[in-house]
Amino acid sequence: MAGMTLEQLKIFLAVAQQLHFTRAAEELYITQPAVSAAIHNLEQEYGVKLFHRIGRHIEIAEAGKLLQMEAQKILDQVSLTERGLRELNNLQRGELKLGSSLTIGNYWLPSKISEFKSRYPGIQIDCSLANTEEICVGTATGQFDLGLVEGDVKPALQNTLEYEIVGSDRLQIVVGQKHPWFEWGEIDLTQLTKTLWVMREPGSGTQQRFEEALQNWGINLSELNVILVFNSGEMTKAAIEDGVGAIGISELMVKKEIQLGTLRTIRVIDNREGNGAMPTAGYAYAEIVRPFFKLKHRQRFQTALSKVFEQMLISSMLDGSH
Repeated sequence: MAGMTLEQLKIFLAVAQQLHFTRAAEELYITQPAVSAAIHNLEQEYGVKLFHRIGRHIEIAEAGKLLQMEAQKILDQVSLTERGLRELNNLQRGELKLGSSLTIGNYWLPSKISEFKSRYPGIQIDCSLANTEEICVGTATGQFDLGLVEGDVKPALQNTLEYEIVGSDRLQIVVGQKHPWFEWGEIDLTQLTKTLWVMREPGSGTQQRFEEALQNWGINLSELNVILVFNSGEMTKAAIEDGVGAIGISELMVKKEIQLGTLRTIRVIDNREGNGAMPTAGYAYAEIVRPFFKLKHRQRFQTALSKVFEQMLISSMLDGSH
């Protein structure tokens, strides 16, 4: 038995996608007879029908559907192995695929990527942004070499993903100039239920942490009057600049607006009994500190690039530059 070749698999996948021999040939820059021969040889070698010829059209057969799934896995693994081999050359070239939640990707990660690129200018970094839930799934399915999120990893993925803290920030309650709290600067916990709120969408790490903080303060999310829900922090920020709502948002995202005075951070007084406040003070300020997690797959092959970037993030945190 001669066995199948990688070239045959590439040709088969092109035909399976196009469902047309000529278009597959054009996509691969080879002749149509070469495509037909590759498919014929596979069918002859294994005694199966990969495609049904119906008039001038083709349909993928049952054996073809099986091969389509397995062929893509094989070619993906070959591609990953090739990347690993190229990177052995002193990390002079290669590709690093990162997935990041929105706040981290927009405000915390750029400086880390810039530092890495200054050390390894020949490396291409592909960074995709989405909410925490989507980044966790993408890292679990191999879409990303590393994921960076500020929310929790769902229990269903905790056996698949390894996660480690590489940084942190604070969530702050923020209002615009038209909000009555803007003049006050601080409130107590009971007042959180007496205003309008703008929130991030379910699946957002920011939203997860804010809901956890509410629970720790003895407040259920359903007690808040939520008037708007957005899928980006920038949208929530814009909504309150000219409105009367409040938001829970990363301090990284509102640094400029706080300095300009268009938004104000509101401190929350935790005046419940047993909150740990010093007797002389009589109360304590409630803070929401959230960690940034680095994610990676527990079993997938980890490229040398991925390991070096991972170590840089850990070193940065240990140095206090997170």
